[in-house]
Amino acid sequence: MIIRTIAITIGLFATGLTSAKELKPGFDKDEYRELTLISTRSAANPEYAKLFPEPASFKMLYQSAPLGLDNMWDLWQDDRGVTVASIRGTTKEANSWLANIYAAMVPAKGKLQINGKTFDYQLANNPRAAVHVGWLLASTYLVDDMLPRIMKLYDEGSRDLILTGHSQGGAISYLITAMMYQAQKVGKFPADMRIKTYGSAAPKPGNLYFAYEYEALTYGGWAFNVVNAADWVPETPISIQTLNDFNTTNPFVNAGDVIKKQKTAKRIILKHVYKKLSKPALKAQKNYEKYLGKMTEKLIKENIPDFVSPQYYKSNHYVRAGTMIVLLPDKDYYLKYPDSETNIFIHHFHQPYLDLLEKIN
Repeated sequence: MIIRTIAITIGLFATGLTSAKELKPGFDKDEYRELTLISTRSAANPEYAKLFPEPASFKMLYQSAPLGLDNMWDLWQDDRGVTVASIRGTTKEANSWLANIYAAMVPAKGKLQINGKTFDYQLANNPRAAVHVGWLLASTYLVDDMLPRIMKLYDEGSRDLILTGHSQGGAISYLITAMMYQAQKVGKFPADMRIKTYGSAAPKPGNLYFAYEYEALTYGGWAFNVVNAADWVPETPISIQTLNDFNTTNPFVNAGDVIKKQKTAKRIILKHVYKKLSKPALKAQKNYEKYLGKMTEKLIKENIPDFVSPQYYKSNHYVRAGTMIVLLPDKDYYLKYPDSETNIFIHHFHQPYLDLLEKIN
């Protein structure tokens, strides 16, 4: 009886250890701090990384060469077997900024033609879901390099994957997360791989219909974007909402018919007001698609000559996605990091985020 009791106790203890190894849902302050230190190692400038301590638990296994539009990622792992894919943010290279500026939307399901190959992608099921084309292009290059290395660690026993990135890297982490969850649904990525995502200072990745699906896929505390409320980058890209961006059932769909039924004087006034409210947004959306889509695409093709974009989705209604962890600056913060007209990234780098992180419970 005593031996049996000891055996049961050991078994329960072992089960507890196994459970402790698994990624847990929910925002973890210590987890984010460690990932932020990892992210500094993904930065383009090695001298920048020296300003921060080494990650405590994780060791780098691989760092890619620059890919696509000067994108790069690192592969890390800790002694529990948790794998981290850390995606580099924007660099000083023109190609890197092109990825941000190429801000037209494309459907969240479709095809990209790159380097003579067709890349089938899916980030959502809703045909109205759309994403930022520049970051989608970057994602296809990165995920093509990531998957074989992540699968190798999976074959060695790793079942826990964290995707992370700061700034542009955070935006790309949204899209790659969505790709992986969709791939799990159709058996193209292991269903027992736990995926957790920590975006940091990430801008808006797509429209409301993409955000809805992304949040449903990651429901229960599996995806975050940590935002310094003083940082302008998470406020981008500029969002334009037109009447076409609403759900099919809405009070505006029959507005024209309702206006026609009014008496002449009232009809003229309502028609004038309706046009004044609707047309500027539609015109702005068309201009954004023209300049940040078709014209920027020409610059992209100078770097990737055989690139063929999907047809652009006629929207620029960019929204936040995922669970937001908001870091609120206080008086002491602004004494250390005052607003500046010349240093536009004063609130955006890793150190302000780490400082604000210590202020939350």
